[in-house]
This record gives sequence, C-alpha cells and structure tokens, in this order.
Amino acid sequence: MSIHVVRLGSPRAKGEGLRLGTVRRPPRGVPKAEFASRDYYDVWLPVLSPSAELVVEAQAAADDKAWAAFVRKFKAEMKQPAASQTLDLLTALSRTTNLAVGCYCESEERCHRSVLRELLAERGAAMG
Repeated sequence: MSIHVVRLGSPRAKGEGLRLGTVRRPPRGVPKAEFASRDYYDVWLPVLSPSAELVVEAQAAADDKAWAAFVRKFKAEMKQPAASQTLDLLTALSRTTNLAVGCYCESEERCHRSVLRELLAERGAAMG
C-alpha cells in the first residue's frame, strides 16, 4: 500500500486507489459529477493546497531562489493543525490502502505536490 503523487486529469494508474485533489479550486468547465470519471479527483482536499497568495507566488517563481522561498512558506502552512493532522492521517492510511494526491501542474518539480511528497515521506508514509 502506498501514496502516489499524480497530475490531476492524467489517466489513473492501475491500483492507484482513491485520488485526492490537493488544489485550491476545482477544475474549470468540468461538471462536479464528472470530476472522478474524468480522472481529476474522487475527493477534494484543499487543506493540502497552498493559500491563494502562495499559489500566485509559486506561479511567478522564475528562479530557484523564488521557488525556495515558496517551498519554505508552504511548509510553514503545512504545519498548521488542520494540514498537519491531514498529513498524519494520509501517512497512517498509506500503510493500509493505496491513495493518490495530485495537482494540475504539468511538472512536479515546480509544483506543491513535490513538497507534499517530501512531507509525507518525512512522516514515514509509504510512497509509491
């Protein structure tokens, strides 16, 4: 059992499990009833997305220094009780079931999901 980190809207991998959308907003132009069938997510979990201000900062990060500043601020947000407890829950669930967490960004390297991967691994989550 493990947690997979995925791009929302991409085809699901076999055995991926429940897909969690760790994004600030639902996909545009997609009816809510079709989120899962169109491979976005089964459950929306915005508590694990950056704040609206940090989303803007991440999208504007043109160099490694700016990206590092975003990462530092996002990690601070993930220390807030609701986010931290949710990360702990996903870590525990990763030992008994397959899950996937994702975002819309094309590249994981410059996406908050890379930070989520790191935070989950630090907590001892089984990562796929």
